[in-house]
Order: sequence, then structure tokens, then C-alpha cells
Amino acid sequence: MTLGSIVVWLIVGLIAGFLASKVLSGHGMGVIWDIVVGILGAFVGGWLAGLIGIAVTNILVQIIVAFVGAVILLFIFRAVTSRNTMRA
Repeated sequence: MTLGSIVVWLIVGLIAGFLASKVLSGHGMGVIWDIVVGILGAFVGGWLAGLIGIAVTNILVQIIVAFVGAVILLFIFRAVTSRNTMRA
């Protein structure tokens, strides 16, 4: 993994995580958490895209796939954490 590919992962993660957090909550979660959610979302989205047979060929498709994965992760995270707060 080259420095250039790491920078691309960070940029894609930041964009996807920020967009996903804006869609689900109306505001970002901060640069670091947006990047983390976006990168994890890229893994989830890439895995799902592979299952469906979608080729992730350029940066726009990477951002869309990472965004979808990040939305799924945030939705699951919020479902789990809201369930725990309701018990308390």
C-alpha cells in the first residue's frame, strides 16, 4: 500500500463518513470519526458491492459504495445504542 493509496482511502473515508453522518443526523461527527466511519463503511460497502457484482472502478463509485456502507454502519450503531439507552 503506497502513500497515495492511503491518502485516497482517507479522502474517500472522510467524504463518505461526513455525508453519511449528515444524512442520518444532520451534522458531522468530527473529522476523525467521519474518516473512521467512512473507511469502515468502504469495507462494508465494498463487500456488499462484490456480493451483488458491482465493480468499484473509480473514485466516484468508491465514494458511493463507502457512503452506502457508512449509512448501514451508522444505522446499525444507532439502533444498538438507542436500544441500550432505553433500558437504562
